Amino acid sequence: MSYRDLVAWKKGMELVKSVYGVTDSFPQNEMYGLMSQLRRAAVSIPSNIAEGQAHYTNREFVRFLRLARGSLAEIETQLLIAQDRKYVSKARVDELLKQTDELGRVLSGLIKSMKESLGDDRQTPFRPHNLNSGLATQDSQLR
Repeated sequence: MSYRDLVAWKKGMELVKSVYGVTDSFPQNEMYGLMSQLRRAAVSIPSNIAEGQAHYTNREFVRFLRLARGSLAEIETQLLIAQDRKYVSKARVDELLKQTDELGRVLSGLIKSMKESLGDDRQTPFRPHNLNSGLATQDSQLR
């Protein structure tokens, strides 16, 4: 199984598109400020999911999922700053916050499932079939 099959990664990629879309309209003077910060935080979410899955152990994967969740909190904060600066409407920020909330729930569920699968052997290779939460792949959600 590839990280590209994970719902969390797919939702992370959708968030990247949304963040790039909303930051396209930021003022030019924010190119190296808030715009850049938001984009880097967004890109880091699916990147950390992919990197964590590539480490082949549940313990490492959980660590990277937590980093992704931290980036998600950064995005939420930065969106509120952008709203306060009037770069983004409240309605658009609310839409994006819904998206971040959903991704946060998926990440938290995946972290919980991975931690439960750790048991006593903390170096168990990543095996998505160990997950019983239905968050591992899009296909598992359809069953």
